[in-house]
Amino acid sequence: MLTHTRTGESAADRVVVLGGRGFISRHLQRWCARAGTACIAVGSKEVDLADGRNAARLAALLRAGDAVVMTSLLSPEKRRGYGALMSNLRMAETVCMALESRPCAHFVYLSSDAVYDAHKIPLDEDSTREPIDLYALSHTAREMILSSEMERRGLPMCILRLTSIYGQGDTHNAYGPNRFVRSALAEGSIELFGHGEERRSHVFVDDAVALIGLALRRRSKGALNVAVRRGVSYARIAEIVSREVGRPVEIRYAPRTVPTVHRPYKPTQVFRYLYNLGRPIGPVVHRTFVNAAVFAAFPGFCFTPLEEGLKAFVAAERARAPAAS
Repeated sequence: MLTHTRTGESAADRVVVLGGRGFISRHLQRWCARAGTACIAVGSKEVDLADGRNAARLAALLRAGDAVVMTSLLSPEKRRGYGALMSNLRMAETVCMALESRPCAHFVYLSSDAVYDAHKIPLDEDSTREPIDLYALSHTAREMILSSEMERRGLPMCILRLTSIYGQGDTHNAYGPNRFVRSALAEGSIELFGHGEERRSHVFVDDAVALIGLALRRRSKGALNVAVRRGVSYARIAEIVSREVGRPVEIRYAPRTVPTVHRPYKPTQVFRYLYNLGRPIGPVVHRTFVNAAVFAAFPGFCFTPLEEGLKAFVAAERARAPAAS
C-alpha cells in the first residue's frame, strides 16, 4: 500500500531516470518535459551501474532534491542466467553506494509483478513475494536491498510493481500486445500459445507513466501494483489487434510445452485456495489482481480501456513504420 509524504501534488526539483534508454524511461522523460519538470536520463553509456566502481560517477550527477527513478535492469530478453542476476544485484549495490554519499529526496523503483507466485491468484499488495525464476529473484532481492537501505537513511521509497505494459516504443517485444501489434502489421499474422486462454493484466504505457508521475508529485512511499482488475485473454487481444489493423490477420496456434504442476497452498492462503478450487496448476495459468489500492492511493485515476489503448498503439506503430523503413 502507498502512503503520501505530501498532502498535495508538487513537482520534484528534478527527476533522475536510471536506465535512460528503456521503453518506460523514454515515456517518463516525455512526461517530465510536458509537465515542465527538469529531468536527466542516465544510461549505461553514462554510468554502468553493474560496475560498483562507478558509484562515485553516479553520485556526482545527483543533487539533494532529486527524485530518482530506477528503471535499469537486465531483462530475460537481453540476458539470462545467474550472470544477469548478479549484474542486476550489483546495479542495486552501486545505487546504494552512490546514495550513501549523495542522498536523494525520493526514490522510485520500477519492479515487476513477477515477484509474486502467479499460481496463487488473485494478487494484491499483501500477496507474498515468492520468486520462481532468476528474473523474479532479481526484482525481489533488489526490492529488499534498496528498501532496507532507504529505510535506514530515512528516505521515502516507492515500489511500483508493473504488470504487462504495452505501447509504442517497447524494447522487449514480449509475448502479448507488443508482439501481436508488430507481427500483425509486419507479417499479417499473430501466433498464440495453445488457444491463448491465459488472462493477464495489460496496462497502457501512458497509464503506467501517469501513476509514476502521481507517485513523484505526492512523494509516495510503500508498494503498489500497477495492474488492471479485469484480466483479458491473449486470444481476445489478438481479436482486437486484428480488428484495429484493418486487414486480414492470420491467427496461428503453437503447442504448449509447460507441464502440469501440483503445488500446495499454505494454511494462511485459504481464500486463494478456494478461489482456485484447489486445482493443480496446468499449462494455462491466469494472473489476476485486486487493484483497489490504486484507486485508494489516487482516487481520480482511471485506466485506459484496452480497446482504446490498442487502437492508439496500432496507429502509432503504423505511423512509425514509413520512417523506420
